[in-house]
Amino acid sequence: MTNYTLQASREWWSQRWLELLDSYRFKKRLERGRNYARQGNVLSIEFQGAKVLAKVQGSEPEPYKVSLSLDSFSDEEWGYVVETMSQKAIFAAKLLAGEMPQNIEEVFTANGLSLFPFTLSDVHSRCTCPDKANPCKHIAAVYYQLGDRFSEDPFVLFQLRGRTKEQIISNLRQLRSTNIEVTTDQTQADQDSVAQNQYSLNLESFWQYYEPLESSLVVIAPSNSETVLDVLGSIPLAKEEENLASLTAADLVMKYLDTVYKDVSQKAMLAAMNVGGN
Repeated sequence: MTNYTLQASREWWSQRWLELLDSYRFKKRLERGRNYARQGNVLSIEFQGAKVLAKVQGSEPEPYKVSLSLDSFSDEEWGYVVETMSQKAIFAAKLLAGEMPQNIEEVFTANGLSLFPFTLSDVHSRCTCPDKANPCKHIAAVYYQLGDRFSEDPFVLFQLRGRTKEQIISNLRQLRSTNIEVTTDQTQADQDSVAQNQYSLNLESFWQYYEPLESSLVVIAPSNSETVLDVLGSIPLAKEEENLASLTAADLVMKYLDTVYKDVSQKAMLAAMNVGGN
């Protein structure tokens, strides 16, 4: 992944978060929070499980404590998500390489989930400041600081939904390993079945077939006017003395073979049509 592509990936991830903030109608309050973030008033941000804990310096000497969280997905929901990820080769490859696929949201929407919150009301936040409004400027400052954090590590949003980057990669590897083992076992079972069927053949009855042919099939009989004997011509046997019978030994053999050929042809046709028993 080139630096340009990696930066573009980070930018779209962060941009989605900023679009969420722009949807908030109280722009002035968010603008004050943006200034707090730019001025370095967010002293610290750390994760406690799926919750973000931050300290923001306000007008008081003691910094305010801010907590922020999203609704985590259940273990069952994450199971479906990871399974869907494993089925998409490009997603699995990028995630296992530590990269975030740009259309990763498709995996969540396919399972009836949304990775990004729809509105700020989906973000649960609290601040120890006396301001009753939510978000206050301290919470807003953490929002913008998280946007920078998303730019550095897009997997942070996974953690807000209840799974760390390491957990997802580990689950992906385990699931893909299991799928490979199942595929290998099934392939071996199919090979064993084929081998068993091969050894169970009865060579003595291999060429026997007693079922009648489909009635719709047309049996094309060879022409009686010309046979393979006619094509081969007379057998080059030595002629007998001319004063004997008019037929030569070659003529007699050809006449006999012609009778045998027609008899065999008739029996073969009857056998094909299953006429006259087996």
